[in-house]
Amino acid sequence: MDNTFAKEKVYIRLRKHVQLKKGTCIELGDIAQILAPAEFEQGLKRLVVKHPVKQDGNRIVIDMMRIIKLIRDRYPNLSVEYIGEPHTLVEITSLEKSPSLLLFAIVWLLLFFGSMLTIMNFHADVDMSAVMVKIVEMITGSRDEHPYVFQTTYSIGIGLGMLIFFNHLFRKKWNEEPTPLEVEMFLYQENLDHFVITEEYKKIHRKETKEE
Repeated sequence: MDNTFAKEKVYIRLRKHVQLKKGTCIELGDIAQILAPAEFEQGLKRLVVKHPVKQDGNRIVIDMMRIIKLIRDRYPNLSVEYIGEPHTLVEITSLEKSPSLLLFAIVWLLLFFGSMLTIMNFHADVDMSAVMVKIVEMITGSRDEHPYVFQTTYSIGIGLGMLIFFNHLFRKKWNEEPTPLEVEMFLYQENLDHFVITEEYKKIHRKETKEE
């Protein structure tokens, strides 16, 4: 009777993107969800997939074929089936540093004055002051060259509109919907991961071609 039919199955789903601290080895439990018989589960989670070295850089692509080979070498009686992506991207991060108040202040000032100048230049281009005078004249029937009340409420409205649009005030969110900035950051990270994975596969292909 063929022993292949007696093999127990292990199901693996690789995580798309994983961050690990510098100096730690990459274990299968760090980069994947594992469903396996109880006697193999802990051993599979602790299975070392790679020891990162300096030449690997701070982003490493782990391919499913590499994982299957390691599992078969260690547990020849296990049959591996994977679900989802055939690779995962591991980002090696340095030790966490405390945030710099000076850097925070510089970035805050740049964003504040940059936004202020952008709004001011836009208003100058469309002659917003003349528009406000005209709107107030249409509403009240009298001309006021300096409609401070209208200008003040308009300025407050811009601030409130930005808060509502970005759905964020410091760490507080008005609802569970992602903010536009979070969506853009997500898309940027997706494109970055796709680019890195594509480049890594090109390097692997060139290396295999040279070896042949």
